[in-house]
Amino acid sequence: MTHSPVTLITGGSSGIGAATARQLLKEGHRVTVTGRNRERLRGLAEELACPETLLTHAGDASDADSVQAAVDATLLEFGRLDTVVANAGFAAPGTLADGDPAGWHTMVLTNVLAPALLIRAALPSLRESRGRIVLIGSVAGFVHTPGNFYGATKWAVTGLAENTRRMVTGDGIGVTLIAPGRVETPFWDGIGGMPDGTMLTAGQIADSIVWAVRQPSGVDINTVVVRPVGQPV
Repeated sequence: MTHSPVTLITGGSSGIGAATARQLLKEGHRVTVTGRNRERLRGLAEELACPETLLTHAGDASDADSVQAAVDATLLEFGRLDTVVANAGFAAPGTLADGDPAGWHTMVLTNVLAPALLIRAALPSLRESRGRIVLIGSVAGFVHTPGNFYGATKWAVTGLAENTRRMVTGDGIGVTLIAPGRVETPFWDGIGGMPDGTMLTAGQIADSIVWAVRQPSGVDINTVVVRPVGQPV
């Protein structure tokens, strides 16, 4: 148990993050899950019933002190850190023409600042373990959509992934960008509900994340774009 790999997932109390935690725990990982909603975290812990291999940590992924505290708590509980999954994400409704700037502020902090803070906090431990950084981007970070500010934040994540890879490749750290298309998760709740058309499940995206995480040392999976069949862009 002391040598089993350790993964920290931000925004992991539901959706893709929770699905990834479930799969990694089944594969023998020890997992820390962070999120802002304490009740959701408590519910996930009760569902999974893995008191020795699951640590939940309430906090804000866009706050530097909170992110560092999650990393420190993981090291204290499990003694190492092999992988971080920057999954916390947020979409504000509307476009650049009619959206609420207050929502933009939260979106930029959550989607762009939060993964950067996680990378910074985890880097010393990942250098020791020669681990992996996984960033959850979006198809919206590869295609242009009129007035889509959310998409602009995900373009930033696309750039962050490659810039990070170039920084850490000499340390033996892998960097993977997983860019989902439409996924059936609570992500859509605040922006008018799920769109029409075929949707992926959170578990299907978790499949891609776990596949990248379990690659052998020396294999660096860089970019994985996953769309449901029928999503045109």
